[in-house]
Amino acid sequence: MKANKGKTCMREREFLYKFNAGNQRLVLTVPLKFPMQENASHLHGRLMLLHNLPCFIENDLKQSLSQFIEGESIKDYDKEAEAALETVKSGEVDMHQLANAWAKAYTETTLEHARPEEPSWDEDFADVYHDLIHSPASETLLNLEHNYFVSISELISERDVELKKLRERQGAEMDKVMQELGKSLTDQDVNALAAQHFESQQVLENKWTSELKQSTAIQKQEYQEWVIKLHQDLKNPNNSSISEEIKVQPSQLRESVEGNGRIYEEQRQLEESFTIHLGAQLKTMHNLRLLRADILDFCKHKRNHRSGVKLHRLQTALSLYSTSLCGLVLLVDNRISSYSGIKRDFATVCQECTDFHFPGIQEQLEIVQQVVLYARVQRSSKSKRQHDSVNRNGGNEDKAKNIERNQSNILPGEFYITRHSNLSEIHVAFHLCVDDNVKSGNITARDPAIMGLRNILKVCCTHDITTISIPLLLVHDMSEEMTIPWCLKRAELVFKCVKGFMMEMASWDGGISRTVQFLVPQTISEEMFYQLSNMLPQIFRVSSTLTLTSKH
Repeated sequence: MKANKGKTCMREREFLYKFNAGNQRLVLTVPLKFPMQENASHLHGRLMLLHNLPCFIENDLKQSLSQFIEGESIKDYDKEAEAALETVKSGEVDMHQLANAWAKAYTETTLEHARPEEPSWDEDFADVYHDLIHSPASETLLNLEHNYFVSISELISERDVELKKLRERQGAEMDKVMQELGKSLTDQDVNALAAQHFESQQVLENKWTSELKQSTAIQKQEYQEWVIKLHQDLKNPNNSSISEEIKVQPSQLRESVEGNGRIYEEQRQLEESFTIHLGAQLKTMHNLRLLRADILDFCKHKRNHRSGVKLHRLQTALSLYSTSLCGLVLLVDNRISSYSGIKRDFATVCQECTDFHFPGIQEQLEIVQQVVLYARVQRSSKSKRQHDSVNRNGGNEDKAKNIERNQSNILPGEFYITRHSNLSEIHVAFHLCVDDNVKSGNITARDPAIMGLRNILKVCCTHDITTISIPLLLVHDMSEEMTIPWCLKRAELVFKCVKGFMMEMASWDGGISRTVQFLVPQTISEEMFYQLSNMLPQIFRVSSTLTLTSKH
């Protein structure tokens, strides 16, 4: 109703009330506009006062007026409902979008069917989790998370199988129809079948999306309540059963099915590590790593079928609420979404395990969209005021072209941040916007992508992110134009710029030791990798080893 409130047209109806006063038969006629904006009791009082009506008709007039308003309002509601149903039947309105909006509104306004409000224990929960993950109960926490992960993985596998069967069946149907095209069937028949197939896929995908969303919400609530209860029980010295509860036997762990495509194995092949010193007077020591790896390897859960949870997952959990966070730079386009490319792959990994500490990836992206839109509106209004001022002073109008564009998109060099507790080795993802210019070989140190890296490193300094992974070539995948000279030139530029930014960091954070990981695509050759490895110590000052010998 809120969405249509501004479109409602006012309709005028006449209210007739007949009454006798002595020997006279009187009629009161009042034009009323619907929908009514005024309370019926207030309107009744005004009519009695303005028309100087006798008191003996007061109650009867009030009852008649209320019945008239109620009856006419119901008629209008019925007409609007019929019109709304017709738009749904005709396909003018997306039925699934409408159903989701109604379901959300219903659960938010109906207490009986709404989910229990989440306790406002975010900070308390963070402290409790930090205490437990640094206690003997840490293995229990990780094993519980592992079981939840397996449950979601099984649901996703079922979804994929069902979608695959549907597509195969639809493909067979379409092949049969195409064979009859031009004989007994026309193009309209093919288009109708394609539309029917698309609608069937949408219905099935929406069903599974709703089921996964509900499962993750239940898991998150159960997990948080269990963590709080476990912490309270551990503080009770008389509770002897809790020591047994935190001892999870290997047989209790749910293992994923062998051959499950969603159990990712580690694929890193090449890696070089360096220790460097930066600064002339105040020297700071940092760790640099050069890796040939898929950037999503730092996000995917690498489970061993027999041992359950690996140690690197424990390390990520231990540092979740610490001053040693891990970050990752993802190169994305200017749209804040998760519909294509690396954004879709990253969102898929995020959704394969419930995040028990932060909102889901889609919720975070929606918040980012709102913030970006608000910031763009503010900047646009400011730019227009400046533009009008320049025009009054005789300036040109070329700057106005920057104002007119999609307000919901971001510019190259800008980035947004998402937080995660359910990824393998990172806590923070920096989504850096780049354009096709990064594929050219002539970018400079002032390129928006390079300046974006500088701003990301500055955020790392101010927000306790001590490990950051950066795509060295500013691309995630290799292409034909990326020759060996192109790679060497790009790597040299990024190495030198990052070195300068790290020297700036000493003044930002006082010279804290950090780890910077430079990632190159997996398709790069070993020869190219070792050329880059040899270039790094030529640009950075690598610490030399000292050999101590004893004199006899």
